[in-house]
Amino acid sequence: MAKTWTNAPSPCIDVCKYKRKGRCIGCSMTKEEKSLFKRLDAKADKKAFFRELVARLEQQGGLAFWATAYRRKCDKRGVPCPLDKLTMDA
Repeated sequence: MAKTWTNAPSPCIDVCKYKRKGRCIGCSMTKEEKSLFKRLDAKADKKAFFRELVARLEQQGGLAFWATAYRRKCDKRGVPCPLDKLTMDA
């Protein structure tokens, strides 16, 4: 179970068009945030990153699209989806 956060793929869903004040229209991350995620190792840091991102996407109305694409990405890679742990840990 602890591997969920260790193996969590980047929240990037490979849209990568920065039109919303420097935020990607697919995942709502900035280029700096995408780079930061790659350097996160601690479970708590990754969990906090995902919580902040999910809240932002929910506020912008893009959560459903992103969550579907991100779950598909996790399935393709054969790793547990961290979104499932976020709802369980809430």
